[in-house]
Parts: sequence; structure tokens; C-alpha cells
Amino acid sequence: MFGSCLNYTTLRLLGEPKDNNDALARGRVWILSNGTATAAPQWAKIMLSVIGVYDWSGNNPMIPELWLVPRFLPIHPGRFWNFTRTTYMSISYLYAKKFVGPITPTILSLRDELYNVPYSKIDWNGARGICAKADIRYPPSVIYKVISTCLNKFVEPILNFWPANKLRERALRHMMEHIRYEDDNTRYVGLCPVTKALNMICCWVENPNSDTLKRHLPRIHDYLWVAEDGMKTKIYDGAQNWEITLIIQSFCSTDLINEYGPTIERAHSYLKKAQIRRNHPGDQSYWFRHISKGSWALSTVDNGWGSSDSTAEALQAILLLSKFPPNLVGDPMEEERLHDTIDFLLSLKNDDGSFSTFERQRSYSWIEVFNPCESFRNLVVDYPNVECTASAIISLVLFTELYPGHRTEEIIKCINQASRYIEKNQKKDGSWFVKMIRLFLLN
Repeated sequence: MFGSCLNYTTLRLLGEPKDNNDALARGRVWILSNGTATAAPQWAKIMLSVIGVYDWSGNNPMIPELWLVPRFLPIHPGRFWNFTRTTYMSISYLYAKKFVGPITPTILSLRDELYNVPYSKIDWNGARGICAKADIRYPPSVIYKVISTCLNKFVEPILNFWPANKLRERALRHMMEHIRYEDDNTRYVGLCPVTKALNMICCWVENPNSDTLKRHLPRIHDYLWVAEDGMKTKIYDGAQNWEITLIIQSFCSTDLINEYGPTIERAHSYLKKAQIRRNHPGDQSYWFRHISKGSWALSTVDNGWGSSDSTAEALQAILLLSKFPPNLVGDPMEEERLHDTIDFLLSLKNDDGSFSTFERQRSYSWIEVFNPCESFRNLVVDYPNVECTASAIISLVLFTELYPGHRTEEIIKCINQASRYIEKNQKKDGSWFVKMIRLFLLN
């Protein structure tokens, strides 16, 4: 239902007529026979609400005031996985604003096309808890349903009237401040296309003529590419750094360096330029950001979100190339910049020696009981995984061999702890469960 509703709606907004179009006709039949758009999962309901074909009252509450609770509490969104907190930051802003785009004839027609009953007679309160069977992979917990019902019946009405609405206004200002910070420090690329689009909508809601919105528009193209079967949107703005590091490592493991020296030199030069050279401005903890100086993003330096495995693999590639003559692969990276990378990696180590994706694990697994998403689980916490941990170990070992003078004792302790984590997480049959987040997202 998620994909069917959004794709159907997208085609209609792009100008496809509802009549004489076989794809739309078949899509509409499926939607209506499987519960209509009221059975769409939460994320789809939010998107439909923004364009005006689903009422905001049919959504579970996503109160922005949660961002104002004390930061030491595990439920503070600043302690969530970065993808989750940046996504729900924008969603909460739009929910509180109850923003609806222009109601055009196409929108009015969609209100009829996506439902079996007249739009004005839909039970929106009842629709809050409905989700098509095909979309329910991980049903929300009973605890979440109880809390959501209480928020909808008691808390949300209070927060919309004086004097409690002053608290909402404060929360919205606070969230917009963080949205602007994210935009500025990703150069309007955003963490991913979902957060980029949501942030752009929030900027439009705040001021449709703002310079911020104008800066957003050109960077839409970072996510678009034209294939043989049409234009598509990527799930990330690329994987340039990740792919180049693996290509370099592959060449270094063969005797092809001499044959492809100029190519490797260009790749080496790019990789050195792609390192993030500074931390984001301001107090990192206030903005819920981890340090980034010395890291590499999965895609480009503009993205600005340094990750553990991208950084570890890039460091490994840089160190391997330092073993070859500079006239063949280019000058090695300055040692000070390598130290920055080591400092970044060591700062990511969790208490048990493991490594997560973008940050240290900030909250607890039990917080998943508040996960509102029916389609994805383990969405709230940046969990550790063996592949990021293994990448970190390999790069740290290689660094200590080539540069034994920088934080050696800490590195050895980190390697030992990380190794124990990997050993502890080996399955009984001898294998390891690898999430392969990058592979599944990018393929």
C-alpha cells in the first residue's frame, strides 16, 4: 500500500490522466480492494496529508514537544539513530503545523480516487490504527498504541490551545533551528533523499520565498539519475567514497598498480580531498551531532555525515597507498590528517568495544517499543554491527604498523575490545550475521 499509494499519487500529480491509463486503473483497483489509502502505513499517510489527500487527524500524534524534554532521558529524539531523528524532526514539524499544500482539481479528484466512501465521511480517527496486511512487517507495540491513543485524546488537544500552545510554538522554533543547521552543514544535500525532501518542505512552509528554499532546489539533482528505463531517485546521494576505497584496496591487493598508476593517483587525490576536514560549527552535543573532523562520508564531503566503515575503509586505502612510491600513486596524506581520522574512529567506539554506523549508540534497545513504523524494525537506535567493527579493527591494525607513535595504547585496547565483541557475536555454526546496510540500501 505504501508504494502503490505514493506511486499512483505521483503519476497523477505529474499529469497522467486517471482514464485511459492501464497502470493507474490497475493500481487504483488494488488500492481500493486492499483497504484504500486509509490502510497506508504511517509514512505514506504523512506524505498524503502534506499534499491534501489524507486528513492530518488520521495520523498518530508526532508531538514536537518531545524535543524539549531533558536530554538525559533515553526517549529524547536526539539520542535516536541519525536517520530516524532527522526524519521525524521534519515530520513532527509538519504534523504540528498541519500543513496542507494547495488544493487543486487534481487533489480533489484524488480524494475520490483513493477511497471507497466520500472523503468527508471517512472516519479519520479510526483510520489512525489501520494498516494494510501487506505492509505490516513489524506491528507497533501495545505500549506504543496506548501512548499514541492517550496523546491523541488528551495531550494533543491541550497543546493546541493557550497557554499550552506557547510550548508548541517554542518546540517548532527549536526544531526549525535544527533543520536549518542540518541544511547548512550538508550544503542542502541532506542525509538522504527522505530527509532532504522533508526539510525542503519545512523550509517552504516557513517561507516559500526564502533563500534557504532557493538553495535547496538545485541539490535535488544530486539524487536523480536517468537510466535506460527512465529517471530514478537514489536512496543516497551516491557511494563515491565507499566505492573508490574498495577499488583502491582491490588494486593494492594485485600487481596492477604499476600498470594503472595514473588512474590510482587520481583516485588517491580524490580520496584525500573527500576527507571531512572540520567539525561542524557550534556545540556538537547541542546539535546532537558527533564529531566529523578526519572522517569520510559514504558519498561526498558535502553530505558531511562521517561514518565508521566508510572512514575505516578510506583510511585503509590511504595507508596501503602510502607503501607505494609517490611518483606512482601520489604523495601520502599528511600524518596530522591521519591522526584526525584515528581520533574520529576511537571516538565512535561503544562501551562494549563495538562500532555502530554514524555515532556511538546513544540509547537502549528497549526504546524500540516506541517505534511507530510498521514497515521497519530496529529503527530507533544506532545499533553496533560486526561489519563496521571489523572495518575499524583492520584499519587500526594497519595504522599502528605504519605509525606506532599516535595513541598506541588506546588503539591496542580498542582493537582487543572490538575483537572480543566480534568473537562474542559469532553464531553457533561459525558464521556472523552481517547487516550489510550499505549493500541492501544501494542495490
